[in-house]
Amino acid sequence: MSINWASGMHGAIGQSVDASAYSQYIGRWSRLFVPALLDAAELTERDRVLDVATGTGEAAHLALKAVGPHGLVVGADVSSAMLEEACTRLASDRFLPVISDGQALVFPSESFDAVLCQLGLMFFPEPARGLAEFRRVLRPGRRAAVCVISSSDRVPMWGPLADALSRHLPEQREALHLSFSLADATRLERLFGEAGFDEVQITLERREDTVASFDEYWSPIEAGAGQMPTAYRSLAEATRHAVREEVRARLIQFESHGRFTLPAEMLIGSGRARSRASSDA
Repeated sequence: MSINWASGMHGAIGQSVDASAYSQYIGRWSRLFVPALLDAAELTERDRVLDVATGTGEAAHLALKAVGPHGLVVGADVSSAMLEEACTRLASDRFLPVISDGQALVFPSESFDAVLCQLGLMFFPEPARGLAEFRRVLRPGRRAAVCVISSSDRVPMWGPLADALSRHLPEQREALHLSFSLADATRLERLFGEAGFDEVQITLERREDTVASFDEYWSPIEAGAGQMPTAYRSLAEATRHAVREEVRARLIQFESHGRFTLPAEMLIGSGRARSRASSDA
C-alpha cells in the first residue's frame, strides 16, 4: 500500500487535518520544548523572527510574547491548511503567515533576527539545504535554533507506533521513521557548521507528560491527525486493532493506576550566523 503524502507530511493528499486532534498528538509534546528552543535562539524584544514549518503555531505563540508589542513573527509552512489554523489560533497582526518551502525560503537575505524550526527539519528532503537557507535569511551574528526528535526508543508516544506501522506498511518504513532521522547529535552539529554557523550548540532535553488513559493517548491517532495516524487509518480494521494492541503492550511499562506518564527526549540545535565575509574566506 502506498500513501501519497501531502505537503508537510501532515496527512494524505486531499485529507484535512483535525487541528484539535493534531494538538493532542503533536502539540502537547512539542510545546514542552518550545521554551528551550526560544532560549537557544536568544530572542529579544523588537526582533523579527522567522518560524519555519510553523504548523499550528506552537513556537510562534511563545515567540510573539518574547519579542513584545513591537516585534514580528513570520510563520512559514508549505501547508496552507496548517497556516490557517495558526492564524486562527494566534489572531495577531504581529503574526504573518507565508506559504514557503523551508529549503527555498521566499525572503530576502539577512532579513530576520532569529530563525526557529520546531519539529520540522527532520522532514526536509535535504536538511542541509534548509539550514543553509536559515543562515541566508538570518542577520550575521544572530542565532537559528531547531528542535528535532531523538531516537525512536526515547519517544514512546511515537516510536512504538512507527515500529508497529512499519511492519504492516514496509514500503512506508522510511517515511514513517523520518521523525527520528536527525537524532544523531554529531551529525546535527556538523550540518550547522557546514551551513555557515559558528558557536554551534546541541543540547539534549528531556520532558514528560501524563495522559489520563490509553484511550486518551490513542484518540488523536484514531482521528488520523498527523503523518503516522494517517498511515494507521489506511489499514484494514483488523490490522488497526493489532497495531493498537501492540502499542498498548509497549506502553504498559509507563502505566500507573490507568494513567500513562510518557518521557520525551529531543535535541535542541542552534548556531550563530557567520558573516558573509567569514563564510567566503
